[in-house]
Formats: sequence, structure tokens, C-alpha cells
Amino acid sequence: MSIVAVKLVRKPKHTYIKEKKVGEGTYAVVYLGKQEGTKRDIAIKEIKTSAFKDGLDMSAIREMKFLQELKHVNIIELVDVFSTSDNLNLVLEFLPADLEMLIKDKAVIFTPADVKSWLLMTLRGVHHCHRNSILHRDLKPNNLLLAPDGQLKIADFGLARSPNAPLDELTSNVVTRWYRAPELLLGTRYYTGAVDIWSVGIIFAELMLRTPYLPGPSDAEQLDVTFRALGTATEDTWPGVSSLPGYNSLKIYPPPSRNELRNRFLAATEKALDLLIWLTTMDPSKRFDSSEALLSDYFTEMPRPTECSHLPKKSGQVDEALKRKREDEAQEEAKKKELQTAKRRKA
Repeated sequence: MSIVAVKLVRKPKHTYIKEKKVGEGTYAVVYLGKQEGTKRDIAIKEIKTSAFKDGLDMSAIREMKFLQELKHVNIIELVDVFSTSDNLNLVLEFLPADLEMLIKDKAVIFTPADVKSWLLMTLRGVHHCHRNSILHRDLKPNNLLLAPDGQLKIADFGLARSPNAPLDELTSNVVTRWYRAPELLLGTRYYTGAVDIWSVGIIFAELMLRTPYLPGPSDAEQLDVTFRALGTATEDTWPGVSSLPGYNSLKIYPPPSRNELRNRFLAATEKALDLLIWLTTMDPSKRFDSSEALLSDYFTEMPRPTECSHLPKKSGQVDEALKRKREDEAQEEAKKKELQTAKRRKA
């Protein structure tokens, strides 16, 4: 096993004020707060180092390492890293919503141009990961966070991995079930960034349908759900598939016809269907990579992707953001008045 090199900042670059706890798990607590001085909204992820026998969980090390390496507008920003006696603290940019929230919020109306914009930003972030030889391995709507300005940002790199060589043996037990590629479901230990591309394809389908596309009720049944919807992989369509560990006693389902796909995705254009088919091709060697996906004609046909600032926001998100802004402005105004009063007294 290779040693993961991490640049750890022992003292914080700035002072951070915790305002409220928004989440807690076995090993970490997440707070919302501000960067003192700049008043920038941030999130602080406190990882409890005392909870681990060897001092720190590998997923936390990976998340910190990869976020230090990946600087891109469509990847969450790691603002700061510092340690205390019991915790490792990751200071992240504040992102108030995620794509899953919007998909589930039926009060929010999507247009085809909105879907195109979110997919484009997702692929740009994935492309940056892959060109830096990093596999995310857990792309799903609630790991695609949304900034106040509408930018989509990939988050949660706890399962990410950077293989040392193309033939590195990797675990197949990655990616949340509904977004797991067929090669992982079949137990392969050798795979590429194609597993992330499959996840992007399923997210694309979910954005168009406003409901999960391949919701398997269990790990055992996920493969059947996938093949029932998209056709069972065979040696004809995916040479070598029958040698994978999980390829046994499979029911053979035919692939859907083009017309059947049109009926599933009524609002999709022909070019949107083309891209979806390439993103969810069974054979990972034939599946689009991020460069091919970004060059798809889907992104240049009308309508053009919605500008970030005009993308839909979750119900109440705009009001909450405005409220926070007004509170900040009121605090700044109060401080100015106090300073002016103090100056007059001295005079």
C-alpha cells in the first residue's frame, strides 16, 4: 500500500467563528460559520482523530490530499486545514444546497437548458479530476453542491483514489448503489474513470426524469435492475464480460430500442439521447470519456446552457441568502456607528 503524502497546516490561516452545527456522524461534525475579518461564509468539518486507532481515517486523508491538489471552479474549495488536540479541521467553502434537493423539490421547475448547464459543470469537474488521474468513485446528486452564484461543485472525495498504474487492483465496493457502473456490480477489481462517467449518465437521466433512474432495492438486485432497463451485457456487446466474478446465472434482457428511450425521456432531444447512450454504454472501454462527452453536439444545440446566475434555486434559498446578507450589512453598519460614536467622544 502506498503512503499518502499530505501537507498539513498546523495552525489556521484565519480565525473562524462557528455559528451552528448542521451535521454529525460517527467520525465528524460539520458546522457553518464565518471567516473572521473577511466575513466569508464557510463550513468547518471537524474530524475526530481520537476516534481512530492510528490517528486518522484514510478517507479523511484522501479527501484532504485530493482537495489540496484539485483547484477548479466546479470542485469544492478547501479553504484551510488545521489541527487541534483532538480534531483535524477542514475549512470548506459554504455551499447552501445540492442537486438532490432541487430534484426532489417539486416547487422548482427545470428547463432543458438548466439540465444542460448542470451536466456541463459536472463533466467539467470530472474532466479536471480525470486529467489529474483522480477517480472520484462516489458521484451522485447530493455530492454535487450548489454555490449561491449557481456554480455546481463536486464534493466528498472520501472514496476518491489515484491509481499508481493502469493495472492497480482496486475495490469494487465503491459508488452509491444506484449510480454504480455495471463493471463494479460484476465485481471487477480493475477499472478506470469510466465508473465516474457511468454515474454522470445516471445523474443526467435523473435530472430529466426528476426521479431516480435505476433504483435497485439491494446490492444483489441492482445488477438486475440495470440490465432490465438497459439490456444484459453479453460477449457480443462487451467482450470479456463473462470472465468477471459476478457474471453467472444472469437473466438475459434485450436492450431498449431508440423509440423506447424516446418514450422514457419525452423532453430529450435526439442529441441528448445520443449523449445519454454513450455515457451509459455497458462496455467501459466503449463508454465516452469526459473529453468526448464535453465535445458532444448536445452542448452546442439550442437551447444553450442556462447561465449560472439564472439557474433555479431551492425554495426559500434566495430568501435565506438575502436575509444573511442583510444581517451582515446591519452588523457592519452597527460597527461603523459605534466607531463614529467613539471618535466623537474622544474629540
